[in-house]
Amino acid sequence: MVAWAGLAWVRVAGRTVLSLERGGGELEEACAGQGRWQQATKEALVGSGCGSAWKVDVKLVVDGGVRGKVNLSIRISFSILAALGACTALFGIIMLTRTRLNARSVPYHEWLYACSHLSVWVVILIVSGCENRMDVLCNGVLCSWWFIKILVLIPRLQIAFSSLQVIIWIKEICGAIADIMFGILINIIRIKGASYGNSSMVDPLLPYQREIGEGHSRDLGIVHNIWHVMTFKSIDPVMQHGVNKQLDFEDLLQLPVHMDPSSCYNLLMRIWDAQRRNNLSHPSLLKTICLAYGWPYFFIGLLKVLNDCLGFAGPLLLNKLIRFLQKGSRNVDGYVFAISLGLVSVLKSFLDTQYSFRLAQLRLKLRSSIMTIIYRKCLSISLAERSKFSEGEIQTFMSVDADRIVNLSNSVHDMWRSSSNIGIYSTFSLLTYYIFTHRVLLCNCISLPLQIGVALYLLYTQVKFAFLSGLAITILLIPVNKWIANLIANATKNMMEQKDERIRKTAEILTYIRTLKMYGWELLFANCLMKTRSSEVKYLTTRKYLDAWCVFFWATTPTLFSLFTFGLYSLMGHQLDAATVFTCLALFNNLISPLNSFPWVINGLIDAAISTRRLGKYLSCYESDVRLDNSSSRCYDEKFDFEETAVAVHDASCTWSSYDEKEFDLVLEHVNLFVPKGSMVAVIGEVGSGKSSLLNLVLGETRLIDGEIYVNGSKAYVPQVPWIMSGTLRDNILLGKDYEQKRYSEILNMCALDLDISLMMGGDMACIGEKGINLSGGQRARLALARALYHGSHTYLLDDILSAVDAHVACSILQNAILSPFMNQKTRILCTHNIQAIHLADMVLLMDKGRVKWAGTPSDSSINSYTAFLSQNEFNTLSEVQKNKKVSNISGEPEKSQEVECISPSNEAEDIVQVETRKKGRVETTVYKNYAAFCGWFITVVTCLSAILMQASRNGNDLWLSFWVDTSGSHQSKYSTNFYLVVLCIFCLMNSSLTLVRAFSFAFGGLRAAVRVHDQLLGNLIDAPVSFFDQTPSGRILNRLSSDLYTIDDSLPFILNILLANFVGLLGITIILSFVQVMFLLLLVPFWFMYSKLQDFQFYYRSTSRELRRLDSVSRSPIYASFTETLDGSSTIRAFNSVDFFLFRFMQHVQIYQRTSYTEIIASLWLSLRLQFLAAFIVSFVAVMAIVGAHGHLPVNLGTPGLVGLALSYASPIVSLLGSFLTSFTETEKEMVSIERYMDIPQEELTGENAIDPNWPSLGEIQFRNVTLRYMPSLPPALCDISFYIPGATRVGVVGRTGAGKSSILNVLFRLNPICSGCILVDGVNIAGVPVRDLRSNIAIVPQSPFLFEGSLRANLDPFKTSNDDEIWKTLEKCCLKDEIEAAGGLDIHVKECGTTFSVGQRQLLCLARALLKPSKVLCLDECTANVDTQTASKLQEAIASECQSRTVITIAHRISTVLIMDNIFILDQGILVEQGNPQVLLHEDSRFSSFARASAM
Repeated sequence: MVAWAGLAWVRVAGRTVLSLERGGGELEEACAGQGRWQQATKEALVGSGCGSAWKVDVKLVVDGGVRGKVNLSIRISFSILAALGACTALFGIIMLTRTRLNARSVPYHEWLYACSHLSVWVVILIVSGCENRMDVLCNGVLCSWWFIKILVLIPRLQIAFSSLQVIIWIKEICGAIADIMFGILINIIRIKGASYGNSSMVDPLLPYQREIGEGHSRDLGIVHNIWHVMTFKSIDPVMQHGVNKQLDFEDLLQLPVHMDPSSCYNLLMRIWDAQRRNNLSHPSLLKTICLAYGWPYFFIGLLKVLNDCLGFAGPLLLNKLIRFLQKGSRNVDGYVFAISLGLVSVLKSFLDTQYSFRLAQLRLKLRSSIMTIIYRKCLSISLAERSKFSEGEIQTFMSVDADRIVNLSNSVHDMWRSSSNIGIYSTFSLLTYYIFTHRVLLCNCISLPLQIGVALYLLYTQVKFAFLSGLAITILLIPVNKWIANLIANATKNMMEQKDERIRKTAEILTYIRTLKMYGWELLFANCLMKTRSSEVKYLTTRKYLDAWCVFFWATTPTLFSLFTFGLYSLMGHQLDAATVFTCLALFNNLISPLNSFPWVINGLIDAAISTRRLGKYLSCYESDVRLDNSSSRCYDEKFDFEETAVAVHDASCTWSSYDEKEFDLVLEHVNLFVPKGSMVAVIGEVGSGKSSLLNLVLGETRLIDGEIYVNGSKAYVPQVPWIMSGTLRDNILLGKDYEQKRYSEILNMCALDLDISLMMGGDMACIGEKGINLSGGQRARLALARALYHGSHTYLLDDILSAVDAHVACSILQNAILSPFMNQKTRILCTHNIQAIHLADMVLLMDKGRVKWAGTPSDSSINSYTAFLSQNEFNTLSEVQKNKKVSNISGEPEKSQEVECISPSNEAEDIVQVETRKKGRVETTVYKNYAAFCGWFITVVTCLSAILMQASRNGNDLWLSFWVDTSGSHQSKYSTNFYLVVLCIFCLMNSSLTLVRAFSFAFGGLRAAVRVHDQLLGNLIDAPVSFFDQTPSGRILNRLSSDLYTIDDSLPFILNILLANFVGLLGITIILSFVQVMFLLLLVPFWFMYSKLQDFQFYYRSTSRELRRLDSVSRSPIYASFTETLDGSSTIRAFNSVDFFLFRFMQHVQIYQRTSYTEIIASLWLSLRLQFLAAFIVSFVAVMAIVGAHGHLPVNLGTPGLVGLALSYASPIVSLLGSFLTSFTETEKEMVSIERYMDIPQEELTGENAIDPNWPSLGEIQFRNVTLRYMPSLPPALCDISFYIPGATRVGVVGRTGAGKSSILNVLFRLNPICSGCILVDGVNIAGVPVRDLRSNIAIVPQSPFLFEGSLRANLDPFKTSNDDEIWKTLEKCCLKDEIEAAGGLDIHVKECGTTFSVGQRQLLCLARALLKPSKVLCLDECTANVDTQTASKLQEAIASECQSRTVITIAHRISTVLIMDNIFILDQGILVEQGNPQVLLHEDSRFSSFARASAM
């Protein structure tokens, strides 16, 4: 046995055989000495060159030469028979043409037979040349058909032999011979193929073989594949799973290769980049989309043209059939017409579903590419450039604008589809499309003239020039529609602006919900959000009522068109007959669906145009690349060696304004900085001096106005507010890097994270909540530092990371991480207020008001003046440390950080971030009832009743026309033409009035529901406990308030309207058909049985579609959550050069979303196709029954020609209406999931049993009695049996290592989390009985994370307007902010989103000023001076001491100097109160507090 080049040579039974399929068990060729085929199955080991082996079945076959000869002979036989049959059929067509030219009539079925015969043989001739001809031609269905056809030839030959023309005999005999020989040949081949598996001796004529393995379905060839694609059989396994269990993502269909998000993104991105290069100022996103997907879209449009052209065959056949019935003929032509109606419907069903499928594939590709390109832009543009867009606006790009642009593909095709179906209406409707898009895709140029011409010609052939009256109606509506379209465009633009603002405010509330609840401001912000929502609803109302007018105009157009057309036709002296009237009615019926959707098509085009411009502006933003090319270095002094320079900044000035803004304020001016490689630079300065801006300048996040920047090598960045992404702790550290266990463990130890991780059940694989919500502030900072160290960059930019940790941990990470041997060759730029770090730096940079005030070494005298304010004790300790500067260990035994994560995961990651839940089974009836209640029951009843009466008036209109043509045709009319027209006018007026009522009641109900749903959702969110927001990513909630709310605002009312229209339409058709044709009643029972069995309505399709819709909603949330997360951390991602990793991660989320949508679409089309088949059967049944009844073969009279024509015209649209009804029904159920998702939000207990005094608390006494707190049942206690008493008007400090439970004290005091046991008393009142909002509004707090919202500074400081300007200015002066605020413009300056106008330290000072303005007896300070310099912190402590003499002050601090002046101090460790007392007394004892003080001095 020899293995070579992927081919296995095996010797079996003395013969050498060659296997082309290693391990596949099938030998395609055999080198055997026999001239016949034999099969022997043996087990053999087929080895490769590397020693691997497979077990195979060895089959001995004849050589390729014999098989090739057999295949050649079969191919020649097929070709000869096909050529004979084609020539015979062509000869028959020539004979029929000659007969026709001789002015003799030829039956239609003869033409049909001859043409179809020729088509079949031509196809066979083509397929016989393909490699898979056997799979195609020997298919089981075709073999059966050819056998049946041989039997059918007998009566045809009898008819031919009865003729006296010899040439007809010869033609029919030749055709029969070809048919018989071909049928026998393919059946023999198939029989031999079936017996192959059971025979040991195989016939040498067998041209192919099949192998069917257990549990494995083999590809049956081209026909099999085409059939699967055409009938969407690929969804069957998903359907089966959907019946048996709840679907999950692994059950979904796989995406085709061409729909992979990465390939779609690359295509669109490449063309967009080319657009930007060619047109830097105004690249066109619409043009980019056309270039990327224009040709596929064009070919899909051609498919739609073919489909719509085929739609005209129905009215034409209907016309022929009615005229046949009027003539009373008894030949077979009537049956040909009747059956052709059904066949045309079947073919149209195939074309329609394939068009929908191809268009859906294109839409999914476009959606994934647009979403990914938006995400990529978010990763690419700097913070300064992004500042011209609010966060809410960027969120809307992803959640709303992307979908609207994708819907453009539907809207454009629907526009010209509606136009083509409307025919004469469409010429002028195109003007609206030009107004808003200014472009028409190429397919329109081909389809519109053809469709309009066909429609005009058909109407002309029926009613001559009378159709011009209907055309006049349309012309009169054009300026009205143009005016409405302009109003809709303006309303949409304004609505989108308000939507952006609403999403921004919503994101702001979700980000700071914990702080808002502490302040008791959630209702204030909810009211502010409601005002924005009211403005949005105002424009939405304008849109909805304009939509209602559009619905009215377009829904009444068919009725008015028929009135004016038939009226003018009669007045012109023509007599109406059934064929004319009901052919036109069939054409009008075809208009119902496009006319109903036409207003939304216009809106879709308008929305897409607006969204395209908005998104194009965002994607055109400038992308800077902070790299200095070699030529730029010549501008520097030659003394600088750039090979040894890590960072160089030369005369740089920058701003936070975008590149479009002409006016800007400089945040840094004329900065010069040269940092050698391997050095450590400490950047110091007061609050707002520009320290963080300097780091962002180096990172390239600011807009560089003047100067140059040089950064040598890679960068790592730890921001002042650490960015933590949701996921495992390890994922946060690796950030896409490969896992190296030794390096990873060392870095955890260096950052003092090893003990924290050891205490987490699950270790470093424990799940971290959004923004690190389940980590303490110190742990977040150390996690971000560990990430930076693991990446091993050349330059580290560290923004005040030491302020977030206690003194022990600060010493540890400073010595073991920042100054460790691991970092000796690394460049470190550290913004800090830590005295030890300043004195251990190689260079110190002093920033002041955006300029470098001084740069030098720590030993310079300027450093001593900067630290002169330190207490004598701390200064002496500092001096001792300076004597041992740069030692590897701190004097004395280093204390390991004994931190305990108070709310770290203990058992399961799911406890922290809950997996998004979804309902099981059908959408409950209560969901529909809730929506009806939101709309208003009265409006719901009025809408349904008006829709039913509107359909009844339309059916009455058609019945009256039927009566008219019957009475006028019999010459027994007792009434004049004017009487008929008057009654017709009455029906038209009734229909128009009821349409108007239905349209406006629907608009009113939808608006009321949209308002109420949003208000209830917002109320539920505002009243939800903090734990809900801790466990639910904000992106998931934003998904509900953006995408789901958009569904309720727009999509759900639209689909409900379509559902109602389809339902009453089907009801009207059923009643009319039952009235007109009694035989239709006999069809109803089996029809309903087949209908229910076809879709297995309750358990098969609906169960799957519901689960797919729920999966679709769930799969969207990770996209929005990831996008929201990336918005927060984009600067960190760029600094670590991890853009590609996050882009790939996002594409994985998009791929799951795409798979869900793809599966959902195929499931919908699977049902639609089968329903249309059933509808085609109904059409054929009604038509055949009409023919049978006309021949007098039934005992029941089927009515007059007018009624028969009415029945046939009503049966034709059943094909589309039935499919549309089920599609709209299932779509409604899917959209109702958006309502369903709103109903499950937990609520916190807001009421209380104790009524409190307005001035409570008056003393400020606080007492904890055996308080125990667990954040989750599975977690260890964050506070364990805590008891203490704080007298009124005293100042208390709370000290402890990171994660000791300090902030938990405030959490239980503000009742953010319920306690497990014990009680808390404030002024002797148990706070458990106090209304929670009253409790929080009567206690002041400065939170650990400073919170400023967008608006004026005055509103930020005093939102309830309880203080005058003098009081505010005095408080700002005490907080060391008066000069900066005056220079910036006073109290009316605009604070940007998230307070980015100010530095983090300034934000903390403003929050302190806000707390001091609040007249509360209890003031809580949670690390309020952590991010300010020590001198400012000292001034603030003096201000707090003087201003809060009559207040109880609880201060949580890491700076020991902050709590030294307190009256009492609490030391916490692992949630236990281990020590308390006067700080001055504890300082001189051997206490835990004294150890903290010593560490702080170091």
